[in-house]
Amino acid sequence: MGQMGFELPEVDRKQTKEAVEGALERYRIYKFLSFEEREATITASYDDTPRSNTDVTSDQTAKIAIFNVDAQAARKAHIEQVERAVNRLPRMEKFLIMERYMTSEADYLTDQNVYNHKFNPPISQGKYDKIRWKAFYKLAFFMELVVVKKREDGGAS
Repeated sequence: MGQMGFELPEVDRKQTKEAVEGALERYRIYKFLSFEEREATITASYDDTPRSNTDVTSDQTAKIAIFNVDAQAARKAHIEQVERAVNRLPRMEKFLIMERYMTSEADYLTDQNVYNHKFNPPISQGKYDKIRWKAFYKLAFFMELVVVKKREDGGAS
């Protein structure tokens, strides 16, 4: 009986890393910054220009309500997607992602701070980079953020 071959696509590491970091940054923004709901203006405004009948009704309040609900739902869905994906990672990868990218202080942390002070015992930069890439690779697949390298002949590899 023959063995079936399966080949994973070659991933563009740089672009995939940027996509995952972008999703994690958006997570922090959505998680730690409050959402300012839009409000309808209630002050009447007068205009000297004559109105023409376009048979189009503008409902400012409904548009604003829809935006507020949709924006909140999109934020919540992204937060939940990232948290589900991170929770699927192995312990070391999950710890690294949570400590480096998912805290409110993440913008002020450096990779060096994480591998020297958050891991007990501290780990080397090389080991940190390997763990982070494995985590990013898995998160990219979990969240459908993988960027595949293009082949010379124009197709995806």
